[in-house]
Amino acid sequence: MSMSKPKNPGRRRFVLRSLAGSLALPGLPSLMADTVDHNSPVQSTRGAGTGARRFVAVGNLLGFQQKHFFPETPGREFEETTLLKPLAENREHINVYRGLDHGIRGGHFAVHTFLSGVLHHESKNRRDGNVTIDQFLADEIGKQTRFASLTVGSEGGIHGGCQMSWTKSGVRVPPITGPAELFDRLFMTESEQRRSQMINENALQASILDSITEEAGSLSKRVNQEDRSKLDEYFSSIREVEKQLEVRRRWADQPKPEAPFEKPANTNTVDDLPMLYELIALALQTDSTRIATLEIGGSFLPQNLGIDKSYHSLSHHGNDEETIAHLLTLETYQLEQFGKFLTRLAAIQDGEQSLLDSTAVLFGSGMGNGSSHTNSDLPIVLAGGGYGRGEFKKVGSGNRNKIPLCNLYVDIAQKMGVQTESFGTSTGSFS
Repeated sequence: MSMSKPKNPGRRRFVLRSLAGSLALPGLPSLMADTVDHNSPVQSTRGAGTGARRFVAVGNLLGFQQKHFFPETPGREFEETTLLKPLAENREHINVYRGLDHGIRGGHFAVHTFLSGVLHHESKNRRDGNVTIDQFLADEIGKQTRFASLTVGSEGGIHGGCQMSWTKSGVRVPPITGPAELFDRLFMTESEQRRSQMINENALQASILDSITEEAGSLSKRVNQEDRSKLDEYFSSIREVEKQLEVRRRWADQPKPEAPFEKPANTNTVDDLPMLYELIALALQTDSTRIATLEIGGSFLPQNLGIDKSYHSLSHHGNDEETIAHLLTLETYQLEQFGKFLTRLAAIQDGEQSLLDSTAVLFGSGMGNGSSHTNSDLPIVLAGGGYGRGEFKKVGSGNRNKIPLCNLYVDIAQKMGVQTESFGTSTGSFS
């Protein structure tokens, strides 16, 4: 029995692309079909608001100078290294870790594993692909807020575009590229006419999704095992569209928080960094989101700090003292802005505690040694959110004692209220 064709397939393709990229059905050698059966009701999750757990991750592409980053003495008496000095005001709110990584290689092409532990090209046969911890959490608790997560970065620089956040279906989450766009997302409320139009658009898109599932019928039962794996990827894309649509429905007629200041202008990644941090802090404070990432990418230009060389070429320093001095200028600036962000969160009241107490803030990189471009021994700071004890933790090394960075992510997820025993390449929960 043949299935009926959609009345307007061109319109369907257009609308689905507008939601989450093209959802064109993959080619199925065992069966030629236009639609696919799927029914994934959106589940509601518990929420809190004031005092709710939050998570922020900050990373860069080229790491930090390990000799000037890591202390020598474990515990609370650790030394204040050159790159940790900007965090002195928040020393009691941070933990510094050494010895954590994902046990992989790839240089630039493995930096994107910072929050996942999994190389993109090796993720196809994994249940959760190369999903990053921010998107993993967003899938579980993101429906509680207007934005499941906020991904902030740039679309320029080394290898083009920030790649720190990935979904379970292996799709890179494109970043919000500047303070002006982030400000609009957070505070610019659409007119009543536009909100009404959005409600109508959501209804149309919901109808199209219903049509897809209705027309598909028994397709998944009629394909072979190889094609079923392709359909599983397609189902993941459909589920992502459904989640986006449900959130849009819920918030379409709700006004956004009142803007606390005039819309900022985009300048450059270096000068914009303080404002990006401020807007992320406001996003958490207004409960617009509980999950955010900020990647300091290849568009972070040394010229904006008075250094007339490229960031990438500086990273291959070859132990040249002048080059390392330039790198320390860049890296110190990044740590200074991160320190100010922690101070800002600590100053915001969140019920009976501070916003920093409610927020686990991860800082680091998927690059370990920038000169040799290795991905081991990653620089990791974890602040707030019940983690900050003013300690330096030097964890096991070697194949037998190695502790994966993903073990720390399991612990973060559990503290966020997500019931999981594993994430990425974890071997347990970090203790």
